[in-house]
Amino acid sequence: MIKILFFASLKDQLKTESIELPANENQCVDMLLKHLSTRDAIWQKALSNSALCIAVNHTIAVKSTVLKTGDEVAFFPPVTGG
Repeated sequence: MIKILFFASLKDQLKTESIELPANENQCVDMLLKHLSTRDAIWQKALSNSALCIAVNHTIAVKSTVLKTGDEVAFFPPVTGG
């Protein structure tokens, strides 16, 4: 299984803070995003942000990062400081 966490406005838009999905062999973050985006229009819109931040196992990741069983993937919107 892969644990997927959503933070900040993503959590609000998707009405969930986490889900778990089976791990697929050679699945990368981009494939996971595409799979999640098929859930409905709200998921598609929320996850289509090109500036979406990604972390895998508490380390900043990119869409080509390969996932494996037991990984924790976190998605969060870009943040600004001030």
